[in-house]
Amino acid sequence: MVARSSTRIARAVVCNQEGYAARIFDGARTEGIITGYTLVRKGTVAALGSSMDLAEALEFSLYARRLRAAWPEFFAAVTATLESPIGISESDAAALRQASDSDALALLLRKLRQRVFLGTLLRDLTGRADLLEVCAAMTRLAEVAISETVAAHHRWLAETHGNPIGAESGSDQTLIVVGMGKLGGGELNASSDVDLVFVYPEAGTTDGSKPLANQEFFERLGRRVIATLNEVTAEGFVFRVDMRLRPYGDAGPLCSSFVALETYLIAQGRTWERYAWLKARALTGEQGEALERLIEPFVFRKYLDYDAYGGLRDVHRQIRGQGRRRDYASNIKLGPGGIREIEFIAQALQLVRGGREPALRPRGTLPALAALAARGLLPSAAVAELGDAYVFLRNVEHRLQYRDDAQTHELPADAESRSALARACGFADGETFVVALGRQRDAVDRHFDALFGDADDEEEDAFAALCRDPVDNALHGTLLEDAGFADPPVLLAQLTRVRNSARYMQLPPASRRRFDALLPQLLRVAGQTGQPQEVFVRLLVLLETISGRSAYLALLVEHPPVLPRLAHLLSASAWAAEYLTRHPILLDELLDSGALLTEPGWQDWRAELATQLAGHDGDPERQIDALRHFQQAQTFRLLVQDLDGRLSIERLADHLSALADIVLEATLKQSWAQLQGKGAPPPKFAIVGYGKLGGKELGYASDLDLVFLYDDLDEAAPQRYARLAQRFNTAVTSMTGAGRLYETDLRLRPDGASGLLVSSLTAFRNYQREHAWTWEHQALTRARFVAGDAAVGAAFEVEREIILRLPRELAKLRTDVMTMRQRMYAAHPNRSKLFDLKHDRGGMVDIEFAVQFLILAHAHAERELTRNVGNIALLGTCAQLGLVPSRLASAAAEAYREYRRLQHQVRLQGAREARVEADAQTPRREAVAALWDAVFGSAWTEGPAEIG
Repeated sequence: MVARSSTRIARAVVCNQEGYAARIFDGARTEGIITGYTLVRKGTVAALGSSMDLAEALEFSLYARRLRAAWPEFFAAVTATLESPIGISESDAAALRQASDSDALALLLRKLRQRVFLGTLLRDLTGRADLLEVCAAMTRLAEVAISETVAAHHRWLAETHGNPIGAESGSDQTLIVVGMGKLGGGELNASSDVDLVFVYPEAGTTDGSKPLANQEFFERLGRRVIATLNEVTAEGFVFRVDMRLRPYGDAGPLCSSFVALETYLIAQGRTWERYAWLKARALTGEQGEALERLIEPFVFRKYLDYDAYGGLRDVHRQIRGQGRRRDYASNIKLGPGGIREIEFIAQALQLVRGGREPALRPRGTLPALAALAARGLLPSAAVAELGDAYVFLRNVEHRLQYRDDAQTHELPADAESRSALARACGFADGETFVVALGRQRDAVDRHFDALFGDADDEEEDAFAALCRDPVDNALHGTLLEDAGFADPPVLLAQLTRVRNSARYMQLPPASRRRFDALLPQLLRVAGQTGQPQEVFVRLLVLLETISGRSAYLALLVEHPPVLPRLAHLLSASAWAAEYLTRHPILLDELLDSGALLTEPGWQDWRAELATQLAGHDGDPERQIDALRHFQQAQTFRLLVQDLDGRLSIERLADHLSALADIVLEATLKQSWAQLQGKGAPPPKFAIVGYGKLGGKELGYASDLDLVFLYDDLDEAAPQRYARLAQRFNTAVTSMTGAGRLYETDLRLRPDGASGLLVSSLTAFRNYQREHAWTWEHQALTRARFVAGDAAVGAAFEVEREIILRLPRELAKLRTDVMTMRQRMYAAHPNRSKLFDLKHDRGGMVDIEFAVQFLILAHAHAERELTRNVGNIALLGTCAQLGLVPSRLASAAAEAYREYRRLQHQVRLQGAREARVEADAQTPRREAVAALWDAVFGSAWTEGPAEIG
């Protein structure tokens, strides 16, 4: 949940469909860019300080005074409407469309611009409008002016040359005007220029009597559009037009086809251009979505793009260098602590993470800050300060431009003008204003510098020298021994092997520099753990594994605090080291220790997964990977909390089981949508979990015992649901570039591996009542509905209870259970001197079989035994019912709890078998043997030796 201090930003960003701002937009293309947040009229976006009256506003604005003098009736008409936002009506747009020629269109546009600008200026200065309204009004003006100008000039050109036709598609072509910068972000300032790029879909020729190549047609159209908007006449201008962001800048063609644009971005695009195209938005044309798909891979990488840090740091240094120039000190946009620095902070994080997280792609600055705050990628206090500063600086910017309709960001040098600006900003005098402005800029400056630490090389220390030349000598041996490394010669040999390996030699220069920089840091953090050499080896294996992915190296280099967390994690668990090495994308999770150590909410999981899948709607492969990334990330977070001692074994198992339920449910929905289409009615199909999943005792590496059921009388249902089960199982178990979700075991279905993959509810019922073995009813004690149709799941739960409560002949039941126990023991021989916590006599399986026997023997009379609440709780229930002595039940329950804890610890160290020293477990084994004897009436008749 976003902290309260940062919600001011979200509140301030923009409005929902209620209120005056929606009327300003009037259904414009800006919908979705700065909408979706609740506007608070007197919140962060409100005008600065106290407002002026109309006379004071006119005294401040030279531009408004000139308009009043030149056109007093026009001025009076505008001031008569100041109580409502200055919008653009359909009649305004219709008048533009009826213009007879270019001159008439230019005049109408300039009159419209005067009305919108003057009205918005006066509403702002008199406290009637806030920053949102100003940006919305100017953005809407630009959108209408550009779209109507393009449409008119296209129509007039086509009268002579015909319409452009695509050579490949044969369809009509239209010019796509791309709004960049603040126009693209829906946050245009009062007297802004507009940054535009002209694009068209494909080459071809026009279909008129005087044909032109599409390129020539759109070049002519573009020049006419620019002239109509940009030229200064007696009525002023509409917008200053800047075309320098197009491919190759001023040296490039005025228009680009999709192919030409894509070729340029792939071959020539630089980091600063990714930064520029992040806000790009199609304002005209019918293929804006196709253009977005073309641009997206350039702006947003598929995975976390820590490689971008190098280029972003270069941009950072350029901005910082420019801001430090004396002639920029008074520039509130480009100077230190200025508007551009706030925009860069938001956009830099968007570039790095937006490929993985579509929710981080809002174009506007305030929505972007709100998204980053919601994701926890910026501290809430930082987001609050940056949002407040952004609103403050943008309001100051507007007042600078209201003065004389000039595109300026320079604070006035003379005292009189600065005092007038201070009053327009709601301050009593210039000195108070300067102090407040300085406080806001200092905050921005601080956060801007904190975003990227300087990457200057530090003086080489002893560890760095050792890693650069890891020869086995007395100096290096002493250094490593003093740092706690147990076997310096072996460690030095490992470093030598790594540096001489083909993998290292083949690294690109940038990756090799990062690799070399990380080695001494890994030695240092390993030395701070309890087992330095072992931890360093694990770190080194991880480093070698990720060395081929420069983004992961960049992540570790750019975020030094991650390394101690990483070393601590790997020192605690060999399994954690192996898991992280298999899924290095999880390194990103270490960046936010707060989120990492926060116990999850299951509903939050569902919402987060739904959001991630929606971000890849229509792309099944990306959704399959998103499911894997989600499952791995949440498992990793639980692992960190587990190793930090924050979760009991029972609580951890609850979380892991719930995670599996949620992932299986989402996978089932995706599989069904792929088979039947997105709008198909949900399947009458349920997934039943057995074993550890069914009993909510899932571990990190547990496989899933699943059974598939359906309840559908349609003749095609068996084939349809068999295909669904196959697709679902493939989606869960297949290995992709993002890994595998789970291993599954489907052998517990009716007739086992030889049976049908999917059973109808009726067939399942008949099998369980007529043909099932006792061990299958034992398995049913730990079964539960986990995903799919709730009605089918409920029907299964009813049938499960009926089966468990069937009367049984006790002697046969006892024989069947004991025989199956002996078979299991024989199938898991233990030839070591260690005690197998699960399979040996006196271990976990003995407890589980005893509980299962008690359920099957007595549930017909005691319904509460059918509750799937786990073995420990069921032992307590059996004691309360008098089925076993309380003392035995309590001792066995404690043994089971301790066995699970020990099993978990052993598995965390990567052991395949959960075996421990036998002597320490003697009291617990005796307690379990006593329970076994009490339940079954005798000790084992064959198999393991007696304890002791």
